[in-house]
Amino acid sequence: MTHPSEEVRARLQTDRPHSARVWNYLLGGKDNYPVDSEAGDVILTTFPEFAAVARLQRRFLARAVRHLSQEAGIRQFLDIGTGLPTADNTHELAQRIAPDSRIVYVDNDPLVLVHAQALLTSSTEGACAYVDADVRDPDRILAEAAKTLDLSRPVALTMLGIMGQISDAERPAELVNRLLSGLPRGSYLALSDGTNTNEALNTAVEVYNGQSANTYHLRSPQEIASFFAGLDLVEPGVVSTAAWRPDAGTSEEATADVSVCGVAVKN
Repeated sequence: MTHPSEEVRARLQTDRPHSARVWNYLLGGKDNYPVDSEAGDVILTTFPEFAAVARLQRRFLARAVRHLSQEAGIRQFLDIGTGLPTADNTHELAQRIAPDSRIVYVDNDPLVLVHAQALLTSSTEGACAYVDADVRDPDRILAEAAKTLDLSRPVALTMLGIMGQISDAERPAELVNRLLSGLPRGSYLALSDGTNTNEALNTAVEVYNGQSANTYHLRSPQEIASFFAGLDLVEPGVVSTAAWRPDAGTSEEATADVSVCGVAVKN
Protein backbone atom coordinates (compact mmCIF):
# COMPACT_ATOMS: atom_id res chain seq x y z
CA MET A 1 0.00 0.00 0.00
CA THR A 2 1.20 3.53 -0.79
CA HIS A 3 2.19 5.37 2.39
CA PRO A 4 0.21 8.60 2.82
CA SER A 5 1.51 11.87 4.21
CA GLU A 6 0.73 12.93 7.76
CA GLU A 7 -2.02 15.28 6.54
CA VAL A 8 -3.69 12.60 4.47
CA ARG A 9 -3.28 10.03 7.26
CA ALA A 10 -5.26 12.29 9.56
CA ARG A 11 -8.19 12.19 7.11
CA LEU A 12 -8.13 8.44 6.55
CA GLN A 13 -10.20 7.41 9.58
CA THR A 14 -8.61 3.97 9.61
CA ASP A 15 -10.82 3.00 12.54
CA ARG A 16 -13.93 3.03 10.33
CA PRO A 17 -14.63 1.46 6.92
CA HIS A 18 -14.64 3.75 3.88
CA SER A 19 -16.56 2.93 0.74
CA ALA A 20 -13.65 3.18 -1.74
CA ARG A 21 -11.49 0.89 0.38
CA VAL A 22 -14.29 -1.64 0.99
CA TRP A 23 -14.99 -1.66 -2.76
CA ASN A 24 -11.28 -2.23 -3.37
CA TYR A 25 -11.37 -5.22 -1.03
CA LEU A 26 -14.44 -6.66 -2.76
CA LEU A 27 -12.64 -6.36 -6.10
CA GLY A 28 -9.68 -8.32 -4.72
CA GLY A 29 -7.41 -5.33 -4.16
CA LYS A 30 -4.90 -4.76 -1.36
CA ASP A 31 -5.38 -1.02 -0.79
CA ASN A 32 -7.54 -1.27 2.28
CA TYR A 33 -7.28 -1.55 6.04
CA PRO A 34 -8.48 -4.33 8.40
CA VAL A 35 -11.68 -2.41 9.20
CA ASP A 36 -12.45 -2.30 5.47
CA SER A 37 -11.89 -6.01 4.87
CA GLU A 38 -13.93 -6.80 7.99
CA ALA A 39 -16.80 -4.68 6.67
CA GLY A 40 -16.47 -6.35 3.29
CA ASP A 41 -16.65 -9.77 4.91
CA VAL A 42 -19.81 -8.76 6.79
CA ILE A 43 -21.39 -7.74 3.50
CA LEU A 44 -20.34 -11.00 1.84
CA THR A 45 -21.66 -13.06 4.74
CA THR A 46 -25.08 -11.44 4.37
CA PHE A 47 -25.02 -11.09 0.58
CA PRO A 48 -22.35 -13.41 -0.91
CA GLU A 49 -22.88 -12.16 -4.47
CA PHE A 50 -21.72 -8.63 -3.72
CA ALA A 51 -18.19 -9.16 -5.02
CA ALA A 52 -19.66 -10.33 -8.33
CA VAL A 53 -21.84 -7.21 -8.41
CA ALA A 54 -18.70 -5.08 -7.97
CA ARG A 55 -17.02 -6.84 -10.88
CA LEU A 56 -20.09 -6.39 -13.09
CA GLN A 57 -20.01 -2.65 -12.45
CA ARG A 58 -16.36 -2.44 -13.52
CA ARG A 59 -17.23 -4.29 -16.72
CA PHE A 60 -20.11 -1.90 -17.37
CA LEU A 61 -17.62 0.97 -17.06
CA ALA A 62 -15.44 -0.65 -19.73
CA ARG A 63 -18.35 -1.14 -22.13
CA ALA A 64 -19.70 2.36 -21.54
CA VAL A 65 -16.34 4.05 -22.11
CA ARG A 66 -15.79 1.97 -25.23
CA HIS A 67 -19.18 3.04 -26.57
CA LEU A 68 -18.57 6.69 -25.71
CA SER A 69 -15.10 6.70 -27.28
CA GLN A 70 -15.73 4.60 -30.37
CA GLU A 71 -19.35 5.24 -31.28
CA ALA A 72 -20.08 8.65 -29.76
CA GLY A 73 -16.63 10.12 -30.44
CA ILE A 74 -16.23 11.51 -26.93
CA ARG A 75 -12.71 12.64 -26.05
CA GLN A 76 -13.32 14.13 -22.59
CA PHE A 77 -14.38 12.32 -19.43
CA LEU A 78 -15.34 13.57 -15.97
CA ASP A 79 -15.28 10.54 -13.66
CA ILE A 80 -16.86 11.31 -10.28
CA GLY A 81 -16.51 8.78 -7.50
CA THR A 82 -13.35 7.35 -8.98
CA GLY A 83 -12.49 4.90 -6.24
CA LEU A 84 -9.08 3.32 -5.88
CA PRO A 85 -7.28 2.66 -9.18
CA THR A 86 -7.57 -0.87 -10.52
CA ALA A 87 -7.03 -2.41 -13.94
CA ASP A 88 -8.74 -0.65 -16.86
CA ASN A 89 -9.38 2.74 -15.30
CA THR A 90 -11.32 5.27 -17.35
CA HIS A 91 -8.26 7.00 -18.83
CA GLU A 92 -6.71 3.66 -19.81
CA LEU A 93 -9.90 2.52 -21.52
CA ALA A 94 -10.43 5.83 -23.34
CA GLN A 95 -6.82 6.45 -24.34
CA ARG A 96 -6.48 2.91 -25.64
CA ILE A 97 -9.05 3.92 -28.26
CA ALA A 98 -8.18 7.61 -28.61
CA PRO A 99 -4.80 8.57 -27.13
CA ASP A 100 -5.75 12.26 -27.14
CA SER A 101 -8.57 11.70 -24.63
CA ARG A 102 -8.61 13.94 -21.57
CA ILE A 103 -9.85 12.62 -18.23
CA VAL A 104 -10.54 14.27 -14.89
CA TYR A 105 -11.09 12.05 -11.87
CA VAL A 106 -12.97 13.26 -8.79
CA ASP A 107 -13.07 11.63 -5.35
CA ASN A 108 -13.01 12.78 -1.74
CA ASP A 109 -11.24 9.78 -0.19
CA PRO A 110 -7.68 10.77 0.79
CA LEU A 111 -6.27 7.32 0.01
CA VAL A 112 -7.67 7.61 -3.52
CA LEU A 113 -5.77 10.91 -3.83
CA VAL A 114 -2.50 9.25 -2.82
CA HIS A 115 -2.89 6.51 -5.42
CA ALA A 116 -4.22 8.81 -8.10
CA GLN A 117 -1.14 10.97 -7.93
CA ALA A 118 1.05 7.90 -8.35
CA LEU A 119 -0.88 5.75 -10.81
CA LEU A 120 -3.29 7.79 -12.93
CA THR A 121 -0.81 8.87 -15.57
CA SER A 122 -1.87 9.97 -19.02
CA SER A 123 -0.72 9.24 -22.53
CA THR A 124 1.54 11.87 -24.05
CA GLU A 125 -1.21 13.01 -26.44
CA GLY A 126 -3.94 13.31 -23.82
CA ALA A 127 -4.29 14.52 -20.25
CA CYS A 128 -5.24 13.08 -16.89
CA ALA A 129 -6.00 15.08 -13.74
CA TYR A 130 -7.38 14.42 -10.28
CA VAL A 131 -9.67 16.66 -8.22
CA ASP A 132 -9.94 16.12 -4.46
CA ALA A 133 -13.60 17.11 -4.09
CA ASP A 134 -17.01 15.89 -3.02
CA VAL A 135 -19.90 15.27 -5.41
CA ARG A 136 -21.94 17.54 -3.13
CA ASP A 137 -19.89 20.49 -4.44
CA PRO A 138 -20.68 20.44 -8.18
CA ASP A 139 -19.64 24.04 -8.79
CA ARG A 140 -16.14 23.39 -7.49
CA ILE A 141 -15.91 20.18 -9.49
CA LEU A 142 -16.82 21.98 -12.71
CA ALA A 143 -14.41 24.83 -11.99
CA GLU A 144 -11.53 22.44 -11.32
CA ALA A 145 -12.40 20.20 -14.28
CA ALA A 146 -12.31 23.23 -16.58
CA LYS A 147 -8.56 23.48 -15.96
CA THR A 148 -8.09 20.22 -17.90
CA LEU A 149 -11.26 19.84 -19.98
CA ASP A 150 -12.78 22.20 -22.53
CA LEU A 151 -16.30 22.50 -21.17
CA SER A 152 -17.52 24.07 -24.41
CA ARG A 153 -17.05 20.65 -26.02
CA PRO A 154 -18.91 17.41 -25.16
CA VAL A 155 -17.90 15.61 -21.99
CA ALA A 156 -18.88 12.16 -20.70
CA LEU A 157 -19.87 12.40 -17.04
CA THR A 158 -19.47 8.99 -15.37
CA MET A 159 -21.06 8.39 -11.97
CA LEU A 160 -20.79 4.73 -10.98
CA GLY A 161 -21.99 3.83 -7.51
CA ILE A 162 -21.68 7.42 -6.30
CA MET A 163 -25.30 8.58 -6.05
CA GLY A 164 -25.99 5.90 -3.47
CA GLN A 165 -23.61 7.83 -1.23
CA ILE A 166 -26.06 10.74 -1.29
CA SER A 167 -29.16 10.73 0.90
CA ASP A 168 -32.54 11.88 -0.38
CA ALA A 169 -32.29 14.92 1.92
CA GLU A 170 -29.21 16.00 -0.06
CA ARG A 171 -31.27 16.06 -3.28
CA PRO A 172 -29.17 13.78 -5.48
CA ALA A 173 -31.08 14.55 -8.69
CA GLU A 174 -30.29 18.25 -8.26
CA LEU A 175 -26.58 17.43 -7.97
CA VAL A 176 -26.71 15.46 -11.23
CA ASN A 177 -28.61 18.27 -12.94
CA ARG A 178 -26.15 20.91 -11.73
CA LEU A 179 -23.21 18.95 -13.11
CA LEU A 180 -24.97 18.41 -16.44
CA SER A 181 -25.95 22.07 -16.64
CA GLY A 182 -22.24 22.92 -16.79
CA LEU A 183 -21.71 20.64 -19.79
CA PRO A 184 -22.72 21.42 -23.40
CA ARG A 185 -25.15 19.60 -25.65
CA GLY A 186 -23.72 16.38 -26.95
CA SER A 187 -22.40 15.48 -23.50
CA TYR A 188 -23.27 12.13 -21.94
CA LEU A 189 -24.15 10.72 -18.54
CA ALA A 190 -23.15 7.14 -17.66
CA LEU A 191 -24.56 6.17 -14.27
CA SER A 192 -25.09 3.01 -12.27
CA ASP A 193 -26.23 2.34 -8.71
CA GLY A 194 -27.56 -0.30 -6.37
CA THR A 195 -31.26 -1.06 -6.05
CA ASN A 196 -33.38 -1.91 -3.03
CA THR A 197 -35.02 -4.92 -4.67
CA ASN A 198 -33.11 -7.65 -2.81
CA GLU A 199 -33.76 -8.22 0.91
CA ALA A 200 -30.36 -9.79 1.56
CA LEU A 201 -28.62 -6.79 0.02
CA ASN A 202 -30.85 -4.41 1.97
CA THR A 203 -29.79 -6.14 5.18
CA ALA A 204 -26.10 -6.14 4.23
CA VAL A 205 -26.15 -2.41 3.48
CA GLU A 206 -28.00 -1.68 6.72
CA VAL A 207 -25.27 -3.49 8.68
CA TYR A 208 -22.56 -1.69 6.70
CA ASN A 209 -24.16 1.70 7.33
CA GLY A 210 -24.11 1.04 11.05
CA GLN A 211 -20.32 0.95 11.17
CA SER A 212 -19.02 2.88 8.16
CA ALA A 213 -17.84 6.45 7.79
CA ASN A 214 -20.06 6.58 4.68
CA THR A 215 -23.67 5.49 4.42
CA TYR A 216 -25.11 3.96 1.28
CA HIS A 217 -28.68 4.54 0.12
CA LEU A 218 -30.23 1.87 -2.07
CA ARG A 219 -33.07 3.09 -4.33
CA SER A 220 -35.72 1.61 -6.57
CA PRO A 221 -34.87 1.13 -10.26
CA GLN A 222 -37.41 3.85 -11.05
CA GLU A 223 -35.69 6.33 -8.73
CA ILE A 224 -32.32 5.62 -10.32
CA ALA A 225 -33.82 5.99 -13.80
CA SER A 226 -35.09 9.44 -12.78
CA PHE A 227 -31.48 10.69 -12.71
CA PHE A 228 -31.63 10.54 -16.52
CA ALA A 229 -34.66 12.86 -16.73
CA GLY A 230 -34.38 15.31 -19.62
CA LEU A 231 -31.73 13.23 -21.41
CA ASP A 232 -32.05 10.89 -24.38
CA LEU A 233 -31.23 7.35 -23.30
CA VAL A 234 -28.97 5.19 -25.43
CA GLU A 235 -30.40 1.74 -26.14
CA PRO A 236 -31.19 -0.44 -24.24
CA GLY A 237 -32.12 2.27 -21.70
CA VAL A 238 -31.89 1.79 -17.95
CA VAL A 239 -31.34 -1.92 -17.38
CA SER A 240 -29.49 -4.28 -15.06
CA THR A 241 -25.74 -3.78 -15.17
CA ALA A 242 -25.09 -7.11 -16.85
CA ALA A 243 -27.71 -6.38 -19.56
CA TRP A 244 -26.25 -3.12 -20.86
CA ARG A 245 -24.72 -3.98 -24.25
CA PRO A 246 -23.03 -7.23 -23.15
CA ASP A 247 -20.03 -8.24 -25.22
CA ALA A 248 -20.89 -10.76 -27.90
CA GLY A 249 -19.62 -14.24 -27.21
CA THR A 250 -19.04 -13.64 -23.52
CA SER A 251 -21.31 -14.46 -20.62
CA GLU A 252 -21.57 -12.38 -17.46
CA GLU A 253 -21.38 -13.90 -14.02
CA ALA A 254 -24.69 -15.22 -12.76
CA THR A 255 -25.67 -13.00 -9.86
CA ALA A 256 -28.67 -11.24 -8.38
CA ASP A 257 -30.03 -8.29 -10.35
CA VAL A 258 -29.29 -5.62 -7.75
CA SER A 259 -27.88 -2.73 -9.76
CA VAL A 260 -29.09 -0.82 -12.79
CA CYS A 261 -27.28 1.43 -15.21
CA GLY A 262 -27.73 3.56 -18.28
CA VAL A 263 -26.04 5.94 -20.71
CA ALA A 264 -27.80 9.02 -22.04
CA VAL A 265 -26.99 12.09 -24.10
CA LYS A 266 -27.82 15.74 -23.47
CA ASN A 267 -29.45 17.20 -26.59
